[in-house]
Amino acid sequence: MVRLTKIYTRTGDDGSTALVDGSRVPKDDSRVEAYGTVDEVNTHLGLCRVYLNETLSPCASVPEPVGAMDTLLGRIQQQLFDLGSLLATPASSELKLPPITDAHVTALEVALDAHNAPLDALKSFVLPGGHPLAAQLHVVRVVCRRAERLCIQVEGVDEPGRRIVPYLNRLSDLCFVLARFVNHHCDVAEPLWTPGAPT
Repeated sequence: MVRLTKIYTRTGDDGSTALVDGSRVPKDDSRVEAYGTVDEVNTHLGLCRVYLNETLSPCASVPEPVGAMDTLLGRIQQQLFDLGSLLATPASSELKLPPITDAHVTALEVALDAHNAPLDALKSFVLPGGHPLAAQLHVVRVVCRRAERLCIQVEGVDEPGRRIVPYLNRLSDLCFVLARFVNHHCDVAEPLWTPGAPT
């Protein structure tokens, strides 16, 4: 377990940072960019959970308890911390860290299918917006896509136990579906793209 007694160390004042295995890399290293962006995803998910508990409860038509979605997002936050620790550790390291496996990816797909089932088929591209929680889920979606693009550049992201890119890909899709799910069940009109909108 992590034990922190002091928050600042001054060791990064030279523009470098320590990875989990103790090795040091520049703060603009592709690995640091990747796990830093995953941390952004996690932070935005935390805000989603605030919106969920403060604004979704009044939507009486939501067919599942607010707690169920909160539990789902909380579990994903925990997994993202595991995923970030893998990114912060070279694949060559012998450290044993919690893996991200195909089972994690499949669990996201199961959640995707369950939340997509009651929704109408898409006939246009969706614009971010609608319910505050839906809008915030779209923020998670695009930051997650950025994390995915950055992770592709990191060596070892698809080693056994490091199904990082597929996980982030499905998570982005899940956030898109959850945003639609929230708008649908809160009777909030889903903003749709109108090509050639007037100036």
